Amino acid sequence: MTDRKENPTDLFLSLTPEAVLAAVEDAGLRCNPVCLPLNSYENRVYDIELEDETRVVAKFYRPQRWSREQILEEHRFMDDLEEAEVPICRLRRFPDGATLRCREGIFYCLYDRFGGRAPQDIDHELAERIGMLLGRLHSVGAAGTSEHRLRLDANTYVRANLKWLAERGTIPRSLEGRYLDAANTLAELADKCLQGVPVQRIHGDFHAGNLLLRDSVLHVLDFDDHVVGPVVQDFWLLLQGRDAHTRQLMESLIEGYEQFRTFDRSTLQLIEPLRALRRIHYTAWLARRWHDPAFPLTWPHFGTETYWNEEVQDLEDMVRLIRSGHPASPAAEPEPELTNKDFFWDWEDR
Repeated sequence: MTDRKENPTDLFLSLTPEAVLAAVEDAGLRCNPVCLPLNSYENRVYDIELEDETRVVAKFYRPQRWSREQILEEHRFMDDLEEAEVPICRLRRFPDGATLRCREGIFYCLYDRFGGRAPQDIDHELAERIGMLLGRLHSVGAAGTSEHRLRLDANTYVRANLKWLAERGTIPRSLEGRYLDAANTLAELADKCLQGVPVQRIHGDFHAGNLLLRDSVLHVLDFDDHVVGPVVQDFWLLLQGRDAHTRQLMESLIEGYEQFRTFDRSTLQLIEPLRALRRIHYTAWLARRWHDPAFPLTWPHFGTETYWNEEVQDLEDMVRLIRSGHPASPAAEPEPELTNKDFFWDWEDR
């Protein structure tokens, strides 16, 4: 991070341990020469040892994704949760009391290092416990606002992404018409389904990989995708299946949730439209990040004719499913389950 002729994105992609330690020391913390990279595709995250041999996690935000105001609203939400004693992997303040620093165009922050494992198998007891945690989280979310964060809607998650993809010729011409037609139809269906639905601060990426279980205590981490949207988004991301077992687990999740706040079961009908929005957003995310060397290595299938054929078919299936009023009824034929990696861009098997 010393060549000031490079732009922040170039510096971000070529971050070295020396540059990371220098940034943390520049913020007023003395470090030992220990800097271990942690798994994250979107940002750069490091386990760092301080001079007193305690450990912290340093997160360097991908440039030009979030503004300072947006990041500070993420931090404010986390501060609100910590004040309400909701168990999260909390921010660590710099010596000057700030939570965010910027060095050569790259924002970065620190977290307390916290161990644990993502829940591997969610049973009814654990689903109820997670529901209680989510109810507390949403109660805090409803008590404040995030004016600068993204809104979870079709304009943000579909139309803006389709415009970007079309302008760059990302979709093969042979499939572009079908893909855009299906995606725009899903956007229109989502508009209708989301009309009048209350929105608030939510986690936005509440899947099992963003939960840590340690000594029987659950903690929530990674609020990087914090958005303003319907609360049911944080429900289906945890339980993304469409089968009867998932629907039963959803009931346990809701039972735990309602120990802290009410849940409108009619919003379960939003799951399929929200699933479709995320699917399109995920595709655009891969395309936007393709210049990062980690992405072609991790997703070699992306961008191939086979990939786009599968995407078109899946979106058209989603249109039919939503128009049929896919419900979570025991009589419904179970749909093939999508994998975690279909929806969770920082998912890793732990």
